[in-house]
Amino acid sequence: MKKLIATTLACTALGLAAYAQGTVTFANVGGGVNAPVFLSDGTTKAAGSQYMAALLAGPSATSLAQIATTPFLSGAQAGYFLGGTQTIPTVAGGGTAMILIEVWNTTAGADFATAKAANTPNSWGWSAGGTPFSVTTGNPNATPPGLPAALSPLTSFNLVGVLEPSTFALAGLGAAAMLIFRRRK
Repeated sequence: MKKLIATTLACTALGLAAYAQGTVTFANVGGGVNAPVFLSDGTTKAAGSQYMAALLAGPSATSLAQIATTPFLSGAQAGYFLGGTQTIPTVAGGGTAMILIEVWNTTAGADFATAKAANTPNSWGWSAGGTPFSVTTGNPNATPPGLPAALSPLTSFNLVGVLEPSTFALAGLGAAAMLIFRRRK
């Protein structure tokens, strides 16, 4: 009898976990969100399929997994991506998901880690400086079914610019000059 109860409870828990998954709209525009992504100059918007966005999500900031990727739009829609409705399998419908958006230039690398390691201008960037933000997911299993959650409070961000060696040289000269003038007093 105990085995039957334990088996029933285990099957029920697995069934509920598989059935109740949270949903989000993987887009940086719409549903109260307007967060274009810019190059490091802060004015030019990321555009075209050479720029990719990845949705990382999970129940906590330390358990994020890549859920989906999508390219950026171009033309009048530059700076935006529309990745559709995505299900977060580790978060229950209506539950809180931690979200991070990674963006990279595919000419710098096939994935985010490679582009980040390349460390070239405009090769990578991430939302909120790499700090995950929380979203209450949609619940498609509710009555009536809930809509996927927008990625609010996502805000605009820039891809990382890389300082040129001449910039470091000028900073070094400035620091040396400050030390020299400081010692004279």
